[in-house]
Amino acid sequence: MQPREELTQLLTKAFEAARESGALPIENIPEIALERPRDEGHGDWACTAALRCAKEAKKNPREIAQAIVDGIPANDLIENIEIAGPGFINFRLKNVAMQDVVSQVREQGADYGKGTQPEGKRKVNIEYISANPTGPMHVGHGRWAALGSATANLMRHAGYEVFEEFYINDHGVQMDKFGLSIAARYLQQLGHEDAAVPEGGYNGLYVNDIAKEIIDRDGNKWEDADEHERMVEFREFGYAYIMKMFHDITDRFGNHFERWQSEREMYLPSDEFGGKSPFEYCIGNLKDKGDIYEKDGAVWFKSSEYGDEKDRVVRKADGDYTYFASDVAYHYWKKERGFDILIDIWGADHHGYIARVAAVLAAMGFPGALEVMLGQLVNLFRDGKPVRMSKRTGEMITFEELIDEVGIDATRYYMLSRSTEQPIDFDIDVAKKQDSSNPVYYVQYAHARICKLLRDEAGHSGEDNLDMAAVASEAIPADVDLSVLTAPEELALMRKMSEFGDLIALAARDRAPFRLTHYAQDLASLFHQFYTNCKILKADDEGLKKARLALCDAVRVVLEQTLGILGISAPQRM
Repeated sequence: MQPREELTQLLTKAFEAARESGALPIENIPEIALERPRDEGHGDWACTAALRCAKEAKKNPREIAQAIVDGIPANDLIENIEIAGPGFINFRLKNVAMQDVVSQVREQGADYGKGTQPEGKRKVNIEYISANPTGPMHVGHGRWAALGSATANLMRHAGYEVFEEFYINDHGVQMDKFGLSIAARYLQQLGHEDAAVPEGGYNGLYVNDIAKEIIDRDGNKWEDADEHERMVEFREFGYAYIMKMFHDITDRFGNHFERWQSEREMYLPSDEFGGKSPFEYCIGNLKDKGDIYEKDGAVWFKSSEYGDEKDRVVRKADGDYTYFASDVAYHYWKKERGFDILIDIWGADHHGYIARVAAVLAAMGFPGALEVMLGQLVNLFRDGKPVRMSKRTGEMITFEELIDEVGIDATRYYMLSRSTEQPIDFDIDVAKKQDSSNPVYYVQYAHARICKLLRDEAGHSGEDNLDMAAVASEAIPADVDLSVLTAPEELALMRKMSEFGDLIALAARDRAPFRLTHYAQDLASLFHQFYTNCKILKADDEGLKKARLALCDAVRVVLEQTLGILGISAPQRM
């Protein structure tokens, strides 16, 4: 049992005893919330429950706090208790409580910090990146790639069942313009200088590359073909070309999508919906409820009745579907597939879409099912100066070019270093540095340094790619005495590791994987301080050496866990 859980149980018993004795005249025991004091001098945990039940008990909070303290059963957990301020109860735990964390981490390994979620709110669909298949991913997509997978990993560790999904925007006018753009470049390369890219089309150099591949495959076969037939052929060729790029880059980056959902499928008949398309089925249900009406030849959804600022068109008077129409069918279909929580990761420019999509789900009987994580921009810098164009192509820097230059680990770490509500200033030069000024290097170096200590102690100095848990078992006896770990640097490390389970639960609740980057840096910093101030392999006696190696091994496990959730490697050697 974690120290926090044990302390919560002791406080619950104390409240019950105070209530039964009449010292605390309240009907129900309040929730026992424990917090970390901002100043470590105030102890390991603080409880404010005495203040929260003072009004009902009609007593001074300090008097209530004293009654609680008097009712705490005898235990081996608490070193001392202080009632501070208006009624805070501060606890300092015995060293053994912190030392037990080392054993728990090493015994539980990859399961350390895992949580459980109740039935009914566990199944989560996270849809992210969802770029249009009309061009390469930009740097902003890289932020969603990192954020989506890290959020999924974090929520899994907290006990959710998570399903990762990429929605392919492959329906509508933009796809036809993509095909026409490729056709223009194809004809230009065959000598038709007057062939023009359509207004609102695609002008990137990659379009030339696609056209060249078609020429290499088919020669001038399409030069005099029917314009529409050519557009369709080139559209589908370009679509497959870009989708291969998407699969390659996300596989390389470590994303694992269980489903790549085509927007086109929203308008195709499905046995799942009795032969109707998902769109027709959903619109039919909304119409039966009176939430769909026709006006000026268009089909409208009454989104204003469900919190949106106005009603929305789902099918225009000319028969074309709006982008919103696909969202109507897609989000309803996700709920039909059995997910409790739908999380979408969108760019900040999509803020206006939230209310209308949430309105559809509310109309279908799923209020509150949608969560949208809006991400701000990524600003690239080099030598402190903004970078907007690729040196190689003279166009925007793509996601692929960024990870080619700085690597996957650094890209992920920087993309996850801030809350989604904040823009990211990504300094390419800092991300490439191999020193403590680069935060991901600083954290990874702590892990690698621990691996070296364990390898050296176990006699594997020159070996690579080892099972570090097995190496640690060789280096550290099973009955290692941890009671000698009493130095301030040692206690600080153990205290930080004891926070990991709470960090996971709260960060998952708030969909905030950026907190793990801060935690990793804090833990690495404490380890580097410990390494500097406390002798390890040259400790004063063998027992202290082995105990400190056990502490190092526990830090290794937690660092590996933290980095793994973020999708970042934990190297054994640097």
